[in-house]
Amino acid sequence: MSDQPVRLSARLSKIKPSATLAVTSALAELRRQGRDVVDFGTGEPDFDTPEHIKAAASKALAAGKTKYTPVGGTLELKEAVVAKLARDNGLTYAPGEVIASCGGKHALLNAFLALFQEGDEVLVPAPFWVSYVDMLALADATAVVVPSREQDGFRVTPAALEAAIGPRTRAIVLNSPANPTGSAYDDDELRALGAVCLRHGLIVIADDVYERLTYDGFVQHHLLSVCPELRPNTVVISSCSKTYAMTGWRLGYAAGPKHVIDAMATLQGQSTSNPCSITQAAAVEALSGPQACVGQMVAEFAKRRAYVLERLRAIPDVTVVAPRGAFYVFPTIGALLGRRVGGRTLASASDLAKYLLTEADVAVVAGEDFGAPQNIRISYATSMALLEQGLDRLERGLATVAAAV
Repeated sequence: MSDQPVRLSARLSKIKPSATLAVTSALAELRRQGRDVVDFGTGEPDFDTPEHIKAAASKALAAGKTKYTPVGGTLELKEAVVAKLARDNGLTYAPGEVIASCGGKHALLNAFLALFQEGDEVLVPAPFWVSYVDMLALADATAVVVPSREQDGFRVTPAALEAAIGPRTRAIVLNSPANPTGSAYDDDELRALGAVCLRHGLIVIADDVYERLTYDGFVQHHLLSVCPELRPNTVVISSCSKTYAMTGWRLGYAAGPKHVIDAMATLQGQSTSNPCSITQAAAVEALSGPQACVGQMVAEFAKRRAYVLERLRAIPDVTVVAPRGAFYVFPTIGALLGRRVGGRTLASASDLAKYLLTEADVAVVAGEDFGAPQNIRISYATSMALLEQGLDRLERGLATVAAAV
């Protein structure tokens, strides 16, 4: 028998493990060792799924709804998505233009695989969610990073978008509000970006998973509500994960041109098949049932956001932009890099994040895999008590770094 390891597919060389999941893994290992680490890395609400949603799942289970459903989801769920898009976004879709998948990430991958091929370039505004670039690589497409600036609120400008477009540019991924920055585009900004997309015939992948988690009176209107001419070229992606604290339930959905949705269903039919039948029943209740739970969660996030911003702005050599949405802050820590602490040089955001994890017992996510090597991501989707404790540790850790040469 050969001692050589089994050969792996060459496609794995195109991607790397998720940076956010790597932090989760490192955190779990330290906790297994008995370390008390505060987690600012996890990108999920700390709230439980609302009771009326869990009750709908229990009812479906008791009714024996445990069998296969149509690949793209039940008609009831598709109708709930259609109603949600009309109610919240002013968008009109038919059930045949909707697909339900095993999470928003699954819906995105299906869309990328259905739309893109080798030679295609897709614009990805930076900072960006860590999985976009790798999922595009799995689709044999090339991500073209479009930079944004902290002074612009990490929102890409039409001029930057124009400058990045080339002969192979096929699409743009637009995430608003965004992970990791919480940046979000207002109507005028969306209209200006939409005009660029229309002029160049770009496909738009609209990642809307944080759309209802917004602050200070900001309301995220949909790109298609201000630029409806883009509808034939747009795929809308969302999920129940963030809005309804249903991350583990794994239910995402997409809406778009019927031939694109049909292609995504073909891919899904040869991979996962339908999302969990019980999860689908819960999602119908989430989308169609009482929505007060969302406002309650957002109100609590808003308090945490204000506290985190106040604390971070008091730390020397750290700058931070107030996020319009989501539940992250993305402080710039570049001024602290290059310092030598405890016999090691903190040359990168990853080095700083490792230092904070091992020496200050607080977990953050480094900015490199978000396309922002001068930043770290902090999630405030955790209790106020843990925010206070974790920010005390972060402040002490960064003070040690700032005092170093």
